[in-house]
Amino acid sequence: MRTIILGGTGFIGKALSRLLVSQGVEVVVPSRRPDKVPALFGPSVRGAAFDGVSGAGWAELVTADTAIVNLAGENIADGRWTPDKKRRILESRLNAGAAVMDALRRAKTPPAVLVQASAVGYYGARGPESVGEDAPAGTNFLAHVAERWEDSTSGAEALGVRRAVVRTSMVLGWGGALSKMLPAFCWGLGGPLGSGRQMVPWIHLDDEAGAVAFLIKTPGLSGPFNLAAPEAVDSRAFARTLGRALCRPAFLPAPGFALRLLLGQMAEEVLLSGVRAEPTRLLAAGYRFRHPGLAGALADVLGRA
Repeated sequence: MRTIILGGTGFIGKALSRLLVSQGVEVVVPSRRPDKVPALFGPSVRGAAFDGVSGAGWAELVTADTAIVNLAGENIADGRWTPDKKRRILESRLNAGAAVMDALRRAKTPPAVLVQASAVGYYGARGPESVGEDAPAGTNFLAHVAERWEDSTSGAEALGVRRAVVRTSMVLGWGGALSKMLPAFCWGLGGPLGSGRQMVPWIHLDDEAGAVAFLIKTPGLSGPFNLAAPEAVDSRAFARTLGRALCRPAFLPAPGFALRLLLGQMAEEVLLSGVRAEPTRLLAAGYRFRHPGLAGALADVLGRA
């Protein structure tokens, strides 16, 4: 099977590409700089031309045994959300979805499966109650973005393509969100964010990539899937567990008002709100998490440093 990964040079995309290559899958990464793709991965991953908005340059690679994975989208947690930043967050996702749909229309045959990225932000700010995939969308900015991100490729189903939507939580790996937390925690200055009561859905990078590969290879799986580890924690428990993993104290809270003052709406929706997303459908489908518990997940990530 060939797998085409939009966003394949990103944090999750690189891990997925390497996992699939290790499983004997041919991986193609469309990029505005396709010549740089082999330099990043080695000759095992090939690049293809990508203009960011269409299937030109890679649609001809789609065959009946191809999987397309759409992970493309601007980082939501990189700084304050100015009006321009919010526009780029949404447009980058809608443009990638439009490119996928254009490729499907150009392709001589439909692919076997499309995996469409989304996020647990789809559900909006929730309390401690468990939230499965049947819960409705929230009403804040992130929920709006996630809902439109998912809808951007919903037309694939009418073309006969099996489509799985992965609603991803915070991904723990060497890099990503964890890399931004480590300096403060290493200095003993880490702690919960705001009240510390908001839930922090998380998933190890191995399981993020593993779950996507599982959905690609398991016939009949379609619709939304929460990509979150089974062990639910709040911000206090997350900080405590990370502090223990680093052998550092982790009791200094970051006041909510200070985070709001510094980062505005991004702090409110990303750092100070949460959801207890449960991987209900993924577990029911038979996926087995390599890292179901937070302490073990953090120990594994930090042990690879």
